[in-house]
Amino acid sequence: MEKPNGMLVVPEVPLAHRIDKRGRSEQERKNRYPVTSAPTITEARCQPRFTIEVDITISSPTCGVLKGYSVDLSESWIAAMLSLEVPLGENVDLSFTLPSGPITIHAIVREKNAFRYGFEFVDSDSKHELIRRTCRDLAVDQALSLVYFTAVVG
Repeated sequence: MEKPNGMLVVPEVPLAHRIDKRGRSEQERKNRYPVTSAPTITEARCQPRFTIEVDITISSPTCGVLKGYSVDLSESWIAAMLSLEVPLGENVDLSFTLPSGPITIHAIVREKNAFRYGFEFVDSDSKHELIRRTCRDLAVDQALSLVYFTAVVG
């Protein structure tokens, strides 16, 4: 369709139908609380997470060697704070020291929220056993800390 002056007229697209590069509608971007779908069963957490803060080194094929620190740990996952961006889905090697000793394990970058990254472990059972043992120890330590805190404060 053209105006009399030869300019092309583009029909107005309703606000809810405009989509950005990330697949979000303009309406979603303007909402204070963006619309998200409910997590699927596979996305739900299967194992408890335990707070642990240790230095972590990430070896990435595209970003090189990055330094950060862990936030929490589960038997199949670790969350870490990084100051540089790592692409989602990338295969990386993680090196960190647990109370039972140092570990280097292969993982995939699964989540990113600002500077917090979630890494899913994809390495051998022997390394997973070390992580499982650490999670059991952290569960006991954190439970005892909670009992002590409750007794002192309560």
